[in-house]
Amino acid sequence: MKITMIHGQNHKGSTYHLGKLLAERFPESEISEFFLPRDLAHFCLGCCACLEDETKCPCYGEKRPIMEAVEAADLLIFTTPTYCMHASAPMKAFMDLSFTYWLSHKPRACMFQKKAVVLSTAAGAGAKGAVKDLKTMLFYWGVPWVRSFGVAVQANGWDRVSEKKKAKIQKRVAALAKAVGKKKRVRVGLKTKFMFGLMRIMQKKGWGASPREREYWAQQGWLAAARPWK
Repeated sequence: MKITMIHGQNHKGSTYHLGKLLAERFPESEISEFFLPRDLAHFCLGCCACLEDETKCPCYGEKRPIMEAVEAADLLIFTTPTYCMHASAPMKAFMDLSFTYWLSHKPRACMFQKKAVVLSTAAGAGAKGAVKDLKTMLFYWGVPWVRSFGVAVQANGWDRVSEKKKAKIQKRVAALAKAVGKKKRVRVGLKTKFMFGLMRIMQKKGWGASPREREYWAQQGWLAAARPWK
């Protein structure tokens, strides 16, 4: 199995350790790992160059290896610390810079066969909000199987988390790993199919953000009978 991990901060704190605990449960896997902002230190400029040609994005050089690893992976693991009740700023920047992958623009067929796990920790409240940010992105990427775990660790660093709390986290991570391993083949749900259908109508009528998007959908055969999950 190929795993791509994207961390929403450079330091190796509590959330990072959750991700490593999960990845270590698949010792035979090939793992690609990225840290934000170290590996993508940019915000979206709103120039819209990517709508015409994604190679024209000012951040394309740094973004390309990350997205190639994302497309090649069987399992995606996103970890983000909780900052102000939501995902970290570097992770939000990544979401903005990958917006052409959304169903409303140029979704990738490979996304409809992937599994993903989203992890977040907070010293107090807010982890559920951070997790929700990424779950929303993954839905609009077309990823059909997403699981998440957000937890308050009552500590400012993994080494300060109580042993009792770590034991509970280990148990939850083990359950997540079991679910990942058990689900050999994923199925696209009705909600995703419905949203894809709406976007298909939009592109068919030429209501997309760029004529290039309609050309892309036509090339995939999605304006006709083909679907990315078949």
